[in-house]
Amino acid sequence: MKALKGLILGAAAGLAATASAQAADMPVKAKPVQYVKICSLYGDGFYYIPGTDTCIKMGGFIRTQAEYNAGSGAVAIGNGGTMAPQARFTRDNTNDVNYRTRAVISWDVRQQTEYGVLRTFIRTGIQVTTPTDTENGNVYWDRAFIQFAGFTVGKTLSFFDLFNYCSYAYHDSRVTGDTCVSNGVTVWGYTADFGNGFTGTISAESPTGHSRAPVFDATVPGFFAVNGVVVGDTAFSQQAAGINGWRMPDIIFNLRVDQQWGYAGVSAAIHEVGGAYYGFPNNVNNGHPGDRLGWAISAGGQLNLPGGDIVGINACYTEGAIGFCTRQAVAQLYNSSTSVAAGWLSDGVFTTGTEIQLTRAWSVQAAYQHIWNARWKTSLVGGYANVTYDGTARDILNSALVAGSVCARPFAGLVGNLSAVRADAGNSCNPDYSFWEIGSRTQWNPVPQLDIGFEILYSQNLTAYKGPALYTANPSRPAVTLMDDNGVWSAFFRWQRNFYP
Repeated sequence: MKALKGLILGAAAGLAATASAQAADMPVKAKPVQYVKICSLYGDGFYYIPGTDTCIKMGGFIRTQAEYNAGSGAVAIGNGGTMAPQARFTRDNTNDVNYRTRAVISWDVRQQTEYGVLRTFIRTGIQVTTPTDTENGNVYWDRAFIQFAGFTVGKTLSFFDLFNYCSYAYHDSRVTGDTCVSNGVTVWGYTADFGNGFTGTISAESPTGHSRAPVFDATVPGFFAVNGVVVGDTAFSQQAAGINGWRMPDIIFNLRVDQQWGYAGVSAAIHEVGGAYYGFPNNVNNGHPGDRLGWAISAGGQLNLPGGDIVGINACYTEGAIGFCTRQAVAQLYNSSTSVAAGWLSDGVFTTGTEIQLTRAWSVQAAYQHIWNARWKTSLVGGYANVTYDGTARDILNSALVAGSVCARPFAGLVGNLSAVRADAGNSCNPDYSFWEIGSRTQWNPVPQLDIGFEILYSQNLTAYKGPALYTANPSRPAVTLMDDNGVWSAFFRWQRNFYP
């Protein structure tokens, strides 16, 4: 009996082992596949990140643009930065044609929370821009911000911005201080929604992002000079190449209404203006001028017309906050070898023993775009900017003209005649400067999301110190004896493939 019982138990165990082995060899039932789902909460192009309640949209573009009598990213020749030396119009200093190739990708990530939508946005890429870059190019980024419960923190457009025509032109306009044509600005802002399209914002923003102008100390050698060089003596700017140190952020206020007919708004800014120390070189024992507050105001808007046409306008006024009304820095534009137009822009001017004299500026820009049909559109854009110095600031600037200048004025505390410009009899003796531009862009979209377009632009520089003058030798340019208004034609040709969903 015991033998029979053992036989039965052994057989049962063998059957169990066999069944277990067979079960192990059978295919395991796969888990359900989690497909990417469309997220319709935030508009077209969003998808749920698998396994989360967070939605993402990816996009970007590739752009190639050729620029005649312009460069550094569509800046008309003669207007600031590297394009001021290019305006010598010489074979060794000037590129007739420059270009920009840019490839950009963006991520827009959003999530519902008990406080509303949590959003993060990043846009970055690579680019080659002449005359500054090699073919290896460099990293480009202009957006990286977080939005949550009414707050916006990070790098994006300034809340001072209202209407601008960067969407209706290819060139980098200098008749506005708008950050849409730059790489954005770092902000810490809060926006209150009043309903019916009305909002109000207060924001603390980096002064550098607003094309912060230098503060001039007239005792600094060559503080306004040839070669497109301006030597500032700005306080709290340790990284002097970008004058991007600061003690106080720019404070921005904005009121805006957005409706089906378009939008309109007003904005204001407060900007700290500070000099380093009296005299040259800087010495803490010399003392310094007291800090002052510059300010700016702006009003603008856009009207949506039947058929998709638009018209827009913006006006700006500032004292001591030049970068809010113009992105111009220093201008220089030769006309053959007979004359040169030049202008120098600052937030303020001082010399030993004086307070900072705030510089004044105002600008206006306007645009109209007509939609011919689904594939063709044409825009007309234009603007004007004006920079002026008060009587004391003019005396300080004129006192620093080279020895023998008929415009030179004695000024207590100023040591030496330092500028490279000599004003002779018949000169205006006026450092005020203005400029204007007008242009037209036509764009063809042969297929959706492919832009092919051409823009023609005319820029006119109305010179400072107009009249007989000695503008000293400027690399391969010999000295000229006349400062006069000069203008330049520029052209831009663009192909851009957009792949925003």
